[in-house]
Amino acid sequence: GEKERVERRGRIRQFVFGSMDGLLVPLGVVSGVAGGTGSTKAVVIAGLAEAFAGALSMGAGEFLSGRSEAEVQAAEIRAENRSIRQNPQYELEEMAVLLEHEGIKTTDARMIAAKLQTCSNAFSRTMIQKELGLDPEPKTVRLPEAATIGVSYLIGSLVPLMPYFVLKINTALPTSIGLTFLVLAGIGVIRGTLARIGLLGY
Repeated sequence: GEKERVERRGRIRQFVFGSMDGLLVPLGVVSGVAGGTGSTKAVVIAGLAEAFAGALSMGAGEFLSGRSEAEVQAAEIRAENRSIRQNPQYELEEMAVLLEHEGIKTTDARMIAAKLQTCSNAFSRTMIQKELGLDPEPKTVRLPEAATIGVSYLIGSLVPLMPYFVLKINTALPTSIGLTFLVLAGIGVIRGTLARIGLLGY
C-alpha cells in the first residue's frame, strides 16, 4: 500500500510537468497560425491537431523512456545477483560495510550481514536497494505514468485554444496569451508548493 501511495504521488509530478508543456507549445502554434492567417477556423484546426499529436507524443515518450529505464535497471540487478552467486564472501563484506555506513556498529553490521546471507532472497533484495538504490522489481510497463503525462498535456493544450471558440480572432489572440500565462503562473505556484512538501522528488 505504501509503495502504491508513493507511485501515485509521483504521478502528481508528471501531471504538473505535462500540463506546463501543454500550455506553452500549443500557445506558440495557435499564436503563429492566428497571426499568419487571421482565420479562427485554421487556428482551431491547428490547435486541436497539435494538442492530440503532442499528447500522443508525450505519452509514448514517457512509456518508452520508462521501459528503457526499467530494462537498464533489470540488467544491473541481474549483474548484482550474478556477483552475489559468484563472490559470496566479497558481497558479504560489502553488505557489512553498507550497514556500517548507516551507523551500525562493525560487529553488529557483520552479524546482520551474515544473518541476511542465510536467506538468498533477502540478501539480494537488500543489496540491490542499498548498493544500487533500485527497486528489486522494476516496472517494465508504465501505462499509468504515460497516460498521466499525455492527458495532462492534452488538458493544458486546450487553455490557449479556448478563447478562439468564443471570441473574434483579434480579441482571442491577446486573451489566449494572457490566459495561458495566468494558468502557467498558477501551476508554477502549485509546483513550488509541491516541491516544498516533497511531492516532486526534490
